Amino acid sequence: MFKRIQAVLFDLDGTLIDSAPDLGAAADKMRTDRGLPSLPLERYRSMAGAGARGMLGVAFGMTPEHPEFQVLREEFFANYERCMTERTLVFEGVAELIAELVGQARPWGVVTNKSSRFTLPLTAGMPLFATAAAVVSGDTTPHSKPHPAPLLEAARRIGVEPARCVYVGDDERDIIAGKAAGMGTVAATYGYLGPQTDIGQWQAQAAINSPLQLLKLLADA
Repeated sequence: MFKRIQAVLFDLDGTLIDSAPDLGAAADKMRTDRGLPSLPLERYRSMAGAGARGMLGVAFGMTPEHPEFQVLREEFFANYERCMTERTLVFEGVAELIAELVGQARPWGVVTNKSSRFTLPLTAGMPLFATAAAVVSGDTTPHSKPHPAPLLEAARRIGVEPARCVYVGDDERDIIAGKAAGMGTVAATYGYLGPQTDIGQWQAQAAINSPLQLLKLLADA
């Protein structure tokens, strides 16, 4: 299935790192600043993959169509910018996975829809990303996922043909983008996916329930 794979690309939030605690804290501060009661982290966690839209939806029941959405989104961004590495952790097994890829001389990179305003300081502040051969943000190319442009840019930076890359992500947009880029696709089910998510509809080539399962997929190819 993954024969001749030379490089591995990953989504960021929900795939490599658990940023839900900081995302939730940024939104929850907006509630408490307005005299509203704090909400438990688990209320925010399931929507962490949706960024500001998800966090403001949980905190205030607000959609992007709300007239105040843009203003509150910028307030959320400012809060998140101040706390984005305070509680964020690498998912269990990810550090070992990356170390093994590095040991195999298999380049790896990140392709996220997160803005470079956050991606660059976040990855610079976490030792895990010191060996990443490429970090592509949502605003690196004119299009973000599910468009294939960010994935193709990452492959170009790494110097590997897209067909020799596999993309791992926890959102249907990741799988759509990976397919459109001509890459192998793996759905990560251990991040923010709720029990109602039917990943079978994504039609990824494979699914993993833990980061280290990716090594077996690559070894069996």
